[in-house]
Parts: sequence; C-alpha cells; structure tokens
Amino acid sequence: MPTQGAGGGAGAGKNPDAQGPLEVPSQASSGGTVTVDTVNVPATFDPTRAYYTDSTAILNLVTRALTEYAYDPDTNDMVLVPDMATDLGQHNKDFTEWTFTLKDGLKYEDGTPVKAQDIAYAISRSFAIEELPDGPTYQLQFFQDGDTYKGPYKDKSPYKGVTVDGNSITIHMSRPFPDMDYYASFPTFTGIPKAKDTKEEYGNHPLATGPYMFKDYKPGTSLTLVKNPNWDPATDPGRIQSVDEWDFNFGEDTAKTENTILSDTGAGQTTVTYDNITPPTYKKIEADSPDRLVTGTSPCTYMWYLDMRKITDINVRKAIGYAYPYVDAWKAAGEIVGLTRVPGTAILPPGTAGRVDYDVLGIKGQNTDPAKAKELLQQANALGYEIKFLYATDDPLSVAAKDQIVKGLEAGGFKATPIASTTDKIREARTDPDSPINVRSSGWCSDWPSGGSWFPAQWDGSLVNVAGMPNPSMFNEPDADQKQKDILDGKEGDATKAWGEFDKWMEETYYPAVNVGYSGTAIIRGSKIGGMDNDNVRGMPTFATMYVTQ
Repeated sequence: MPTQGAGGGAGAGKNPDAQGPLEVPSQASSGGTVTVDTVNVPATFDPTRAYYTDSTAILNLVTRALTEYAYDPDTNDMVLVPDMATDLGQHNKDFTEWTFTLKDGLKYEDGTPVKAQDIAYAISRSFAIEELPDGPTYQLQFFQDGDTYKGPYKDKSPYKGVTVDGNSITIHMSRPFPDMDYYASFPTFTGIPKAKDTKEEYGNHPLATGPYMFKDYKPGTSLTLVKNPNWDPATDPGRIQSVDEWDFNFGEDTAKTENTILSDTGAGQTTVTYDNITPPTYKKIEADSPDRLVTGTSPCTYMWYLDMRKITDINVRKAIGYAYPYVDAWKAAGEIVGLTRVPGTAILPPGTAGRVDYDVLGIKGQNTDPAKAKELLQQANALGYEIKFLYATDDPLSVAAKDQIVKGLEAGGFKATPIASTTDKIREARTDPDSPINVRSSGWCSDWPSGGSWFPAQWDGSLVNVAGMPNPSMFNEPDADQKQKDILDGKEGDATKAWGEFDKWMEETYYPAVNVGYSGTAIIRGSKIGGMDNDNVRGMPTFATMYVTQ
C-alpha cells in the first residue's frame, strides 16, 4: 500500500466472529460536522484504483469490502473482521480457492440490494489496469488468468476466475494465496453494479455501501460526505454513523490547519488533520493539551526509488544513498525525528514477520557520507551525475526539504535538478513511467503483515513501464523474478522467512531503493472530536469510529 502493534504487526489479529452493530459511545452527540483539513490531495476515490492510505481510509466510510479492519480499543490495534461477508472466507486445503458469502440486507445508497455478481464485476474491473491504473495488482499474480485477462472493457466476456452461486462468490487462484482474507479488505472488493460503472468517472461518485455517501466532490479541492440512509449498522462490526457530515478540504496550508486546531474555538473544535504535525506544534500540544495528540506506529517505509532503466551503475545508486541528507531533509520537511520519521535500513519495517535486519551502506539509515559518495562516483567515472526528482512548489515543507536534498546531493558530487510540481499533480507525475525524473520519492505500507505484501507488489519485472506505480524503481532482473516466483510457489519453504532474506539479497545485490526512513504517526484533533485513534494499518485516524462529543 503506497504511503503506520509494532511495524508490520499492525492488523495481524483476526476476529472472524465479529458482528454488528458497533456500539455508539454514550458521549457521542447525534449529528454534527467533522472537518478534515490536509495538505494532501488523494489520488482517487475509485474503489478499484484506491491504493494510497488516505484514499482507502476515506473510502472506508463510503464503500464496504468483503472484510475490513476494525479498531480494538483493548489492544489499540486494528483487527481483521468480516465486512460484507459473513466470515473471513472459506478456503480449500491448498488456498487456491476462496469462497465468500454475502450477508443479508446489504444495500447501496439508492436502496438497491448488493449482489454477489456486483462483487464479481468489481473484481473483473481490477484487471483493467490500463484504463484504471494505480490500484493493487496482486490479482495479476495470484488470480486465475491474471496474466492474460485484461478486464471487462477490453475482454468484454465475464471474468472466469470468479464464480457466483447465489449469494456467494468463489475466487479461483493460479497459485496458493493464504493471505486472500487480508486482500479482501481493499476497496477493490466492494460491490459495483455493471450497469452503474462509469469507468474513469466512477471515482467522482462511487456507489455507497458504507455509512456515508458522496454529496459533493471537487477533485483536488474538497469532498463532502453525508449519511447513507440505506446502510444497516446491524451488518457492520467496524463502523458507526454518528456525525451528519464530513467535510474534507485538500491541499490546505499546514500552518493554517495547525493554527485552526490549536485555537480550539468555533470550527476548530471539530476539525482534525491526518497530516503529521510539525515539531513546534508537537511541543505546544504535548505541553498544553496532550489528550488531543494521537501518536502511534505505522508499517510504512519511505524510499527514494532509483529508476533502474536510467541509473544503471550500482555504484551511482549507492552513492545516492551515501549523499542523501537524511536528518537535515527530515527536519526541513517538518518531521519529528524518532517519532514521525525513524532511521531505516531494511526495506521491511520493524515488526514485520520474517524481517531480516541489515545495513547495506553501514550508515544506520541516517549518517550522510558525501566523501564516500564522491569516491563511488569517481569509480564509476560519473562525477556530476544528474539526479532529477519532484517536489511540490505549493508546499513550503516540500520546498524546504528539496533545498536540503539539493545541498546534500551536490556535496556528494551530484548535479541536483529538482523538478517542480504541485500537491495535486505530484502523485500523477511520479507514477508516470515517462516522467522526466530518475528518482521517485514515495513509500510503501504493509498491505498485510508479511513480506508477501511488499515485494510481489513493487518489484515484479513484468510491471515495468506500466502506468501507475506498480514498480517505481523499474526493477527488472530475471534472477529476482525467479526468486520471487519460487517463494510464491512454495519452493523456498517458509515464505515468511524467505521474504526477509529476499529483502536483504535484493538491496545488497542491486540497491534499487534508498531507505529514507520508517514512518510514525503524530496527529491532532479539536477538543470536541471523540473516537479518534491511530489506525496502525494505514497510519491514519480511525474515521470509522469518530464522532462529535456532546
């Protein structure tokens, strides 16, 4: 999941018997409006394409999937529970077939029933990666005909990898997929009636099955959600429907947002943000109102993905790792070092099952070494090598970080060429394979708590030059593909352990990405917001359980 229990332990727990309704806290008022201000601009609200953590967290209020993550206040962890399905799925002995049965009484916002055929159609839609890029791609690797089926727009015929029997669907696999119950929590596995599919326009108003539905959406600017009258709380163990309206404002100024919430007057009392706060605000809120500060972990790693098509010399790639000004860039970007950004070495974040601890460069994920960078560039006869990366001109923190990165790269013997973009365009620009850059600054969060949700999704050679960002380093090495295939096919024994070893091998052998730190969460809320905790699967607020207090 592109870019927070410890690390990858987030969401490992399961409760297949969880049932609705989820109790609404006694201190919750009936109604009210929650305002969510953020500097970010979600890439999409199309359930098929939604993959960034903010898109999926917001969509979780609107669209339901076969399974979902629900917040457990006893453990402060997210737990996998049934959502539209009656349980977490039934599988055959070798995990090559998974059957999910829908609950009774599920309806769309217009009152029409959710049918198993709608889930099957939504799954078929997920193969249309040319028309609907950026979404998760596990179905290409694990589902029957995933390597040949191109989705309902091109193939026209129904997808044969899903069969429908009454209120149940069975998904047929091309190889064992024991993690299907986790994958079924993605918006990809919601209901989309074929007759209501508006293709590229569907994300402007996805048909609601959750407690809220779209009222008004201005892409790049704002989203207003109101109550869905046809959501049945008795069928939903993870969500409540307390507030009347959600007002999301995108591309907002960070300082303005923080000042609004810190003022705690008027609308500020019911305003939240999912942006990590800046160090000065952290000090102030921790001293004055620590109860309005929410901190926690997230299973995410930020990376500089190095375009292997362009930066072909491993010495140049490693030189970038030595030259990167880790701590200076983090501080300039407003990170709280040690809390919202933690030095990292392995790609898999701490706590991930099977993780191997290693340090390719020997710099502990934070010690910049410009002399070593220059030495490697000289060995490669590449002094002055040009690095092109994106930054957002309308985000002061992005600009400040860019300045530190330029300084660090130049000190390490590179020519630094930052490419200007904006907050509403930068995601699209960096996911374009033909973008005029050779480094992609982004990150990855565990789709589920094992390495199997990291490497097949981002380091598959067959996904090079595909629109969206399924392989941001354009990593295409036959031996790496074969190692991954062997792990997926069960030839390497314990897959959990094998993925940790693959992590170390890949970085030591090819170094396709610079680890620029693990993430954490430090977010704030107004004093009249209740039920806001840390969703440690996404590193986002627990929107599904939030309310305005009386």
